[in-house]
Amino acid sequence: MADNEQKAMQLMAEAEKKLNSSKSFLGSLFGGSSKVEEAVDCYLRAANLFKMSKKWPQAGQAFCLAAQLHLKAGVRHDAATNFVDASNCYKKCDPNEAVSCLLKAIEIYTDMGRFTVAAKQHQNIAELYETECVDLARAMQHYEQAADYFRGEESTSSANKCMLKLAQYAAQLEHYDKAIQIYEQIAKSSLDNSLLKYSAKEYMFRAALCHLCVDILNAQHALEKYCGLYPAFTDTRECKLIKELIEHLEDQNVDAYTEAVKTYDSISRLDQWYTTMLVRIKKQINDNPDLR
Repeated sequence: MADNEQKAMQLMAEAEKKLNSSKSFLGSLFGGSSKVEEAVDCYLRAANLFKMSKKWPQAGQAFCLAAQLHLKAGVRHDAATNFVDASNCYKKCDPNEAVSCLLKAIEIYTDMGRFTVAAKQHQNIAELYETECVDLARAMQHYEQAADYFRGEESTSSANKCMLKLAQYAAQLEHYDKAIQIYEQIAKSSLDNSLLKYSAKEYMFRAALCHLCVDILNAQHALEKYCGLYPAFTDTRECKLIKELIEHLEDQNVDAYTEAVKTYDSISRLDQWYTTMLVRIKKQINDNPDLR
């Protein structure tokens, strides 16, 4: 591995030498552009050798140098690819730098009209903000932008996946109106598709829980609306649970509320998002002594 690192460093020095000679007067007269191409090749070979040695910052830097030379030469697609390669290296050591490289790639892709590829990179940035940099507000921004580009390219399924992530985090950050709007919109579009119809109940359930975080009366009205839109929802365990929760909230009955959630969870496991919402709703019983 040390041998690969040594070779990579030699290639970096060689690339630098080729660039310097291409800038000289004689070099520019005799094949300056070919020297630049050779320098790019050296940087790319060095980047791969650094990768083999798990020297991620150096590999990222080598890919970036190759990208910058491709940009100067007007080879934009290759430049964008190099920036994405650089970001994959930086993901392992410096997530903020990985984001920076992806933003440069996105700028090139959007300029070239490659919106689907740009959308995927916005998605990658959002995932970095979810897991590595942990900034949910920024993750939301990039999911929204990705969804916007996907929608523009008629990739509805991919757009919806991003919007559902956006709704999930909007609810977590207590932007309930935004979350409700997204869940209701996707539920309605699912009802128009026989293959997706069944998933509408999940989105209605999530929207109803967001309503309950804000106001019981709104939740009741929303539930009536959902049952009108999708009559099959009335007989689902999700709808029955919401009705039970409303009843227990009005009765100020913490034990019955907890029992209803436990019973549901024993058959359909509730993930972290659902648990967070249900705990927030339950707190209203203690915080609001008169919910009627």
